Amino acid sequence: MKFVDEVVISIEAGKGGNGCLSFRREKYIAKGGPDGGDGGDGGSVWLEADTNLNTLIDYRYQRQYRAEHGQAGMGRNCTGAKGEDLVLKVPVGTTVIDEDTKEVLCDLAEAGQREKVAQGGFHGLGNTRFKSSVNRAPRQTTKGSAGESRNLKLELKVLADVGLLGLPNAGKSTFIRAVSAAKPKVANYPFTTLVPNLGVVSIERDRSFVVADIPGLIEGAAEGAGLGIRFLKHLARTRLLLHLVDMAPWDGVAPADSAKSIIAELEKFSPALAEQERWLVLNKLDLVPEDEREARCREVVEALDWQGPVFEVSAISQQGTMQVCQAVMEYIEQRQLMEQDDAELAEQEKLRKDRLAQEARERIEQLRDQHRAKRRQDAEDDDDWDDFDDDDYDVEVEYVP
Repeated sequence: MKFVDEVVISIEAGKGGNGCLSFRREKYIAKGGPDGGDGGDGGSVWLEADTNLNTLIDYRYQRQYRAEHGQAGMGRNCTGAKGEDLVLKVPVGTTVIDEDTKEVLCDLAEAGQREKVAQGGFHGLGNTRFKSSVNRAPRQTTKGSAGESRNLKLELKVLADVGLLGLPNAGKSTFIRAVSAAKPKVANYPFTTLVPNLGVVSIERDRSFVVADIPGLIEGAAEGAGLGIRFLKHLARTRLLLHLVDMAPWDGVAPADSAKSIIAELEKFSPALAEQERWLVLNKLDLVPEDEREARCREVVEALDWQGPVFEVSAISQQGTMQVCQAVMEYIEQRQLMEQDDAELAEQEKLRKDRLAQEARERIEQLRDQHRAKRRQDAEDDDDWDDFDDDDYDVEVEYVP
């Protein structure tokens, strides 16, 4: 199965049924009068968050959806049947955007949440509705109105409290395996992780948080290098970022330089994400000689001029990982209490997340436009220009459970 986190679909609500023009005709009954019934309302289109889904792959290949039309009215004052609503199920964490106006319609962040995204057309009136004392045989009817139609952009952002940042092979997948039941692929080569992985970290009963591991960044990711910055948007909902730094890199690059490159890519991608609370986690210290550990860690902290929390761990041996999780749990609980007691702080947090999501959306769209423009320019110089398809150049990677 493929992991797809962004699609554009077209939806159309059902048309309302027309009203009926009819008169009662029965033997031995004169002047029966009008008996045309109303039409039925058209079906609406709804989106519903479903915990059983984790990708938008179903909407990748079918792009058009239409609700059922309302039935026309009939004689004998029979009302037409209402069109059946169309319910499209999407993963929890899906943001729905009007592709034409760029308006954010809704954010399906809770399981079972359902939102109407296209209103069905209203029914037309039969001629019975127009009879009066001075109009005994009305021939007026009304037609049902058209249903709403929209082009929707569906964006999936995973729901996590904590996000992991770092270069490829920094040990993010090993860390999430050490602290949760998640089992992402781990290997000694770059870009082992191709899609976001989620793990639930249980500190004790009724105390837990969700951590997200996204594919590693490299220098130049903001310009599309490596897997680019496509997956950084999945950190938009997080409260805290853990920046993992490989203290024993295989390529010999100084850990401080690696950390600086990640920070630079964050700032290019989204200033709001760069301003988010971030902790430094110095990993793979088991591979560093004991007499050099303190000096190496101090060198990284001083080079970054780091003022926030710093943790020294070895994820593969789970050394120091529990201390990180305890501190994270306390931070999340404290922030939740503060936001509950302070409405202004909660509103600021919401505005920050909205700004982050908007910056991420604009930056990714900008890179996509640049990428497609370059592809089109290259294709114009090729005889296969007619075979060009925008969808061929959307990132699509294999989903790793």
